[in-house]
Amino acid sequence: MTDKSASPTFASQADLQEKKITFTELAEGVYAYTAEGDPNSGVVIGDDSVMVMDAQATPVQAQSLIDCIRGVTDKPIKHVVLSHYHAVRVMGASAYGAQEIISSQGTYDLIVERGAQDFKSEVQRFPRLFESVESVPGLTWPTMTFESEMTLHLGKREVQLKHIGRGHTKGDIIAWLPEDKICFSGDLVEFGATPYTGDAYLTDWPTTLAALREFGAQKLIPGRGDALETPEDVAKAIDGTQAFLSEMFEAVKQGVADKKELNAVYAETFAKLSEKYGEWVIFEHCMPFDVTRAFDEAQGITDPRIWTAERDMEMWAALERDKEVKFAEA
Repeated sequence: MTDKSASPTFASQADLQEKKITFTELAEGVYAYTAEGDPNSGVVIGDDSVMVMDAQATPVQAQSLIDCIRGVTDKPIKHVVLSHYHAVRVMGASAYGAQEIISSQGTYDLIVERGAQDFKSEVQRFPRLFESVESVPGLTWPTMTFESEMTLHLGKREVQLKHIGRGHTKGDIIAWLPEDKICFSGDLVEFGATPYTGDAYLTDWPTTLAALREFGAQKLIPGRGDALETPEDVAKAIDGTQAFLSEMFEAVKQGVADKKELNAVYAETFAKLSEKYGEWVIFEHCMPFDVTRAFDEAQGITDPRIWTAERDMEMWAALERDKEVKFAEA
């Protein structure tokens, strides 16, 4: 039998190694900011201003992105767009001095409902990403929202912001550059990184991915992972995200149909997916949250329950302890 102390460290608390940052130009004035599986951001430089998609976790973390931007332009950063509400994406927004912080109405509603709990939860999960968390002035509040779509005109450059369906959260949006055929997907698509589904709508997500495919993106910045610079890599990332979601959810639904408890379903699903996806970034981090949400949805709990720092730890301790016991017995 394996004792609790041998279980994996909670979430990403043991992930303390700094990542190499890459700032890749995908088209003239369009950049992907990536860091070896950490949350990505996108940058669009217009005629007289700059738009940033996803703000990073703290103002200190955001400064690295600002430094990259200042290496290529001195135009003001007027718009910060939030792909969704998770703290690791939004709490650095104050660093940019933007005129507008834009999100879907669904994201705004989620910040109202659970933003404070999510912030505390994610700081506990990702200590490295929340460097100098004391510099965060408070929750990030969008100053402009929309229901389904809006268009930004950065001079002649057009950026379409679209809510194409529920997936990673109920408020996810993409940014689409029609002239360049470049998409910023947020966490609707990952590349070589495990999708986090703790706040997801797993039944809807495949339909949303199908809608995303219809854009015919030539290049894509995923939520995590390298920027995708060919249509073939874009398709590969969408396919990989879809495959993980389908295989994980189907395994959990089968466990629920067999009337198994969550702990057993988690251990079996982890074992089933680890061979194919175990090397993906944050696999061990995501799986307890992913399976817990899938278990709820498979039982008819439509909307994700709120994660708190306390709920995180209780869930992790129970699932990881029992998983280690089952693996030891096997």
